[in-house]
Amino acid sequence: MIIDTHCHLDDERYIEDLEEVINRAKEAGVKEFIIPGADPKSLQRAVELSESYEEVYFAVGVHPYDASNYDREFLKKYIEHSKCVAVGECGLDYFRLPKDDEAKSQEKILQKEVFIDQIKLANEYNKPLIVHIREASFDSLQILKEYSKSGGVLHCFNASEILLELVDYGFYYGIGGVLTFKNAKKLVEVLPKIPMDRIIIETDAPYLTPHPYRGKRNEPSYCTLVVQKIAELLDKTVDEIEDITTNNAKRLFSLR
Repeated sequence: MIIDTHCHLDDERYIEDLEEVINRAKEAGVKEFIIPGADPKSLQRAVELSESYEEVYFAVGVHPYDASNYDREFLKKYIEHSKCVAVGECGLDYFRLPKDDEAKSQEKILQKEVFIDQIKLANEYNKPLIVHIREASFDSLQILKEYSKSGGVLHCFNASEILLELVDYGFYYGIGGVLTFKNAKKLVEVLPKIPMDRIIIETDAPYLTPHPYRGKRNEPSYCTLVVQKIAELLDKTVDEIEDITTNNAKRLFSLR
């Protein structure tokens, strides 16, 4: 059994064939799914999907790109829902900052404020975080060390070795299709340094489709490709990786 700990099943790209996508995943051994909260506009759909499918869970959160739309009270409406398992994806993303220095500075300030408030929300409700970090490892590390009390997962772990320090703060490392990319040398090198009891599987579907399907829509059934690659790199069997990562995900997200 595999748990896809990060898949945007609320994305409009699944509206036409969601049932088939879920069935394909289950046939491949992917039995449970977590929809991260990224855009407040799609949160209601994520909630509805969790109520329609026993194996679907969701998180409440706002992606750093949507920091200007952050509304804590809106997230609190859903955080105590029985299928809400985390807060996020929240974090810092400096990849697309404005070129103007003043605008860049203001965007960083806003992202940090929204990130910190979501960490505090997770602490308040004792929920793990789903953390998005892109080109902001140092700032993210400092914020998480200072504010986080409930741990979480570094979604689509960026292979920054300084972030391995967060093992001591209750964090796990989400590994997805990027591991199969030809240019993923750094992640391949860092993977063995992650404790086995802190690795979980994700797709980030419909994004970051693994080899050999790059360029096509990603979907949870492709978790099997990630598991196979991890098994190959760590000299483990596929069954071992499935068991370890599933138990890790259940422990982190308090899944039965």
